[in-house]
Amino acid sequence: MTPLRAGIIAAVLTLVADQASKLWLLNGFDLARKGVVKVTPFFDLVLAWNIGISFGWLQNDSHSAQIALMAVKVVAVIALAIWMARSQTRLATVALGLIIGGAIGNGIDRLAYGAVVDFALFHIEIAGNTYDWYVFNLADVAIVAGVAALLYDSFLGVPAAKAP
Repeated sequence: MTPLRAGIIAAVLTLVADQASKLWLLNGFDLARKGVVKVTPFFDLVLAWNIGISFGWLQNDSHSAQIALMAVKVVAVIALAIWMARSQTRLATVALGLIIGGAIGNGIDRLAYGAVVDFALFHIEIAGNTYDWYVFNLADVAIVAGVAALLYDSFLGVPAAKAP
């Protein structure tokens, strides 16, 4: 299997897993009605609509802001796809596929709902204080894993992946 084929498969699998999880949690499991669902002492399912960018930054629900975010996302996905097509290592290509699949998954949410569907919440309690991580989804996990793999490949991989 060529690196490009592996990257495309990673993108498609990421997109399918992300959208399937969100559709099931919204429509099958009905997370909106159930509210916070405790899964473990440190992990909950909770529905959060992110109208901003990563980690909830730039929260703005205006139509023009949403269009601007989508335009940036489209340009980024095109640039990443060009990089993926030129990539020589399987790790970098799969990493780029994960990032592309995650970006498209969150983009679909933005088009369908006007916000990204987030649902995973890790937290810890220390001395009576609860510390929460950001609420995220599978697309976010794929993007972070893809960036981490790109960093690894860039610094330690042979030959190192280079952006076009």
